[in-house]
Amino acid sequence: MYEDLPDRKIVCLDMRSFYASCAAAMEGLDVMDTPIAIIGNKERKGGIVLAASPALKKEFGVQTGMRLYEIPDDPTIRLIEPKMQFYINVSMEIARHLNRYVPKEAIHVYSVDESFIDLGGTERLWGPPEETVKRIQDELVDQFQLRSACGMGPNMLMSKLALDLDAKKTGFARWDYEDVPKKLWPVAPLSRMWGIGSRLEKTLNHMGIFSVGDLAHTPLERLEQKFGVMGNQLYHHAHGIDLSDLGAPLVEGQISYGKGQILYRDYTKREDILTVILEMCEDVALRAREAGKAGRTVHLSIGYSKNSLGGGFGRSRSMHEATNDTMEIYRLCTKLLDEFHDGRPVRRIAISLTNLENEYAMQLSLFDQHKWRNRQLGEAMDALRKKYGSTAVLRAVSYTDAGTAVHRSKLIGGHYK
Repeated sequence: MYEDLPDRKIVCLDMRSFYASCAAAMEGLDVMDTPIAIIGNKERKGGIVLAASPALKKEFGVQTGMRLYEIPDDPTIRLIEPKMQFYINVSMEIARHLNRYVPKEAIHVYSVDESFIDLGGTERLWGPPEETVKRIQDELVDQFQLRSACGMGPNMLMSKLALDLDAKKTGFARWDYEDVPKKLWPVAPLSRMWGIGSRLEKTLNHMGIFSVGDLAHTPLERLEQKFGVMGNQLYHHAHGIDLSDLGAPLVEGQISYGKGQILYRDYTKREDILTVILEMCEDVALRAREAGKAGRTVHLSIGYSKNSLGGGFGRSRSMHEATNDTMEIYRLCTKLLDEFHDGRPVRRIAISLTNLENEYAMQLSLFDQHKWRNRQLGEAMDALRKKYGSTAVLRAVSYTDAGTAVHRSKLIGGHYK
């Protein structure tokens, strides 16, 4: 099965306790010895722990996702609010450092604290890849006071699995194709396998599939019949096979443009909910226009408040023609909301545009004289926002009490800059 597959030298680099380590470096502290909690909002007792230092986890049992009121009242614990712009700047400096070893095309920044690096062909310059990884890790400690873990594999998937399932405990791990039966197939529950979420795990469990080995030995035809193209990917990923190029999506398939947010409070009025939906449709449409794409299918997901026992719905609807017009997407979301919302307070909203095609293929109907004008108007608004900032042009509803766009413009990654 593996004879004709490429055997690359892909490394997945993860900065350990990145946010806590950056905060420690700013404060002149040792992240390994000091209990540090990065808190989304220190003024709220319900503020979320975004990151915890190893000492905080070990000594006090505090984990990411806990609330401020769950942290013990101990004077040795340092509570620090996130500085997202600083974290991004550090991440960019790390990427520049990696560029000393490989060209930019061989680096894929996957997130603020995680990157993929292709070390193929560097042996003559830097020696064996394992030694290069060790050198990079040592330099990150010396120059940035940041510790790291690295997984290496013949493709992006295997390097990521080596990192998540092995290297985060040991600092470095290399997985090859021959390791799949021994290291990958015993993995259970399935949600430990990168790319499988809790909903997909439940579906697979109902099919009698509980481990990666079960998935690998499920007939390909059965998986394709159930999941389509995704079934083919699941089968091959369970065998450690991934043909993605560096920088391409690791789980290939339908690309989408989406936006999701947790609201600052419970939204009960229809007009208030629609205000936020309109703002989010604006963001989704803008991203699609910037990429020169248009979509036929809109997905709206609504999460209800915990005070109303939670739950929610997610529904999709397709149009006859692809669009990237804000109001077209908004009108479809309005229909979905009116059809499926049961009246409970809303706390979470997500919108995505899928079933994409190139914008130049979009039909200009002879019976819709406003379509081209609306496209030009959207392009003009995009240009103003790009030049003067996201709040340069806003719809009037964004300045009402229900609007969130003005407040979100002051944030990076959901937190103050």
